[in-house]
Amino acid sequence: MQPSLFPAPIPSTYTVSKLTFHLRKLLEEDEVLQDVWVQGEISNLSRPASGHIYFTLKDANASLKCVMWKASAARLNLPLRDGMAIEVHGKIGVYEPQGQYQLYADQIRAVGEGALYQEFMRLKAMLEAEGLFDSDRKKNIPELPHKIGIVTSATGAALRDMLNTLRRRLPLAEVILAPSPVQGVDAPPALVKAINILDDKQLAVIIIARGGGSIEDLWAFNDERVVRAVADAMTPIISGVGHETDFTLCDFAADLRAPTPTAAAELATQITILDLQAEVQTYKARLASSINSLIAEQKKLLSALSAQLRYLSPTRLIQSERQRVDELSRRAFMSVAYRVNLQKKYLEGTQKRLEALSPLAVLARGYAVVTRKDDGIVVSHVAQASDVMQVRVSDGEFEVRK
Repeated sequence: MQPSLFPAPIPSTYTVSKLTFHLRKLLEEDEVLQDVWVQGEISNLSRPASGHIYFTLKDANASLKCVMWKASAARLNLPLRDGMAIEVHGKIGVYEPQGQYQLYADQIRAVGEGALYQEFMRLKAMLEAEGLFDSDRKKNIPELPHKIGIVTSATGAALRDMLNTLRRRLPLAEVILAPSPVQGVDAPPALVKAINILDDKQLAVIIIARGGGSIEDLWAFNDERVVRAVADAMTPIISGVGHETDFTLCDFAADLRAPTPTAAAELATQITILDLQAEVQTYKARLASSINSLIAEQKKLLSALSAQLRYLSPTRLIQSERQRVDELSRRAFMSVAYRVNLQKKYLEGTQKRLEALSPLAVLARGYAVVTRKDDGIVVSHVAQASDVMQVRVSDGEFEVRK
């Protein structure tokens, strides 16, 4: 074989950071390692003030560093302890500063919960296929219940929380308790009996509830008998089992699911005593406003009728007629005075005309009227003169002789 004309390539040299990054990238691109359940025993459990959880998962031959961030740890209902056998779900990654791979956990369950979960899914699929979870089966929750039934443990904190909530929100409602164990083999038949007892009492709503716990603790509420009793009840049922992240088959069969028992009590009392008081105050204000408006309207009508009555009153007619008489009297007096004044002026004018035509006025200008004394005939010609004549001047008479 002839030697190559080109030298062999020199392998690349990685820095520690680049190599670690490359390994991290390979792990994060592996779909299996990004959605994996790992079983083992807890050791070196640590809960710092940050809220994160650090522990090592180990078996007889190997160990795996694990971390659960605060957000996932807050939803964890399982109390962890060293030596506990668990199953952890999460994804594999690399913590580059120390160059170690670890499991970033988002779910933790006790060993054996996997089988329960499979049974949960089997029952859910079967009951869902039968239509027990259909939305058209759901009954409306009354806004203002008169009687509320509760199915839960008589000694649990959930009952105390619900009673406090109901007493605070709607003290008018009557609460009837049907106590039942909520955990263990005796719980399912007891829960069914309690539901049937309350369903016969013609209640407004029934709350079935308990506090949080592991899947084993809540399993009674996944029992097929209990789920069917919830679905078949004539009374609307609110399921408040566990915490917000817990789901049971009773949640799907109930008419309404609440995240906690306290929330179930709140959903059962959609209208509170404060709402009723506010509504009473609203109606009171509206009634007062209506009454005031009616009174004002009636006052206005009464005022109009009073004015109309005063207008039609005989007293007013008499007063009006009196005024009319006074007005006519005034007009008559003015008319008479006008007529008198007019006649007076007419007489004065006539008098002046008479005075102008009066013989006395002629006499006043130096003329005289001569009459014969014996027969009083006016002497207007010389031939009419007599021996004795009477001469009238402006200021008197005297005799003259021929």
